[in-house]
Parts: sequence; structure tokens; C-alpha cells
Amino acid sequence: MKLMLVAIGGAFGSTLRYLISQWIGCASGNFPWNTFAINCLGCLLIGFFAVKFTDSGQDLNRLLIMTGILGGFTTFSAFSLELVQLIFLDKIVTAALYALSSCLFGLFFCGVGYLVAQKFL
Repeated sequence: MKLMLVAIGGAFGSTLRYLISQWIGCASGNFPWNTFAINCLGCLLIGFFAVKFTDSGQDLNRLLIMTGILGGFTTFSAFSLELVQLIFLDKIVTAALYALSSCLFGLFFCGVGYLVAQKFL
């Protein structure tokens, strides 16, 4: 049952990531805006659900949503690959900006999701 929830959630999250990535596209200047936006949204949501599912009775919801859907949705593996590619293309400034902004905004949005959940749940 648990494995099925993670698998279904992962399929849904990966599909959603693909659709949003196609919708956003890579706007300009070789900066991977689609991955950046998806990572920020994923960090916001995981921060929110980390608070929402703190009860041990929420294990199945945590597996479906946090491990499955958000695990399939967020794209830090794609982030890592794109960062390495920028470095290999000798776009060091863009790579540094991408890494720094992704980490800072990810932490920020995760904190916002956490605070929103604490306030409204």
C-alpha cells in the first residue's frame, strides 16, 4: 500500500512537473527559469505539508504527497545537471547565480509554507 502511494504520487508529480515546465519554458539568457520556478513551488509546498502532516496518523498522506507527489515534482536532480552543464559551458557567473538564488529562494519559500501552515492550520 505504501509503495503504491509513493509510486502513484511520483507519477502525478513528474507529470505535473513536465506540464508546468512546458508552460513556463526557459524564458531568456540560458537561465533555467522552469526548473527554478518548480523548485521554489516545491519548496513552498513541502514546507507547508511538513507542518500539516506532523501527526503520526498522517503517515500515508506524507508518503503520497511529500514523498510521492513532491518527490516527483521537485527537480533538484535536473537542477544539478543544469548547474554542471552551465559550468562546463564556462558560464560560471550564471551557474553561481543559479545555484545561490535557487538555494536562497528555496529556503525562503519553504519557510513561508511552514509559517503559513502554522498560522492557518
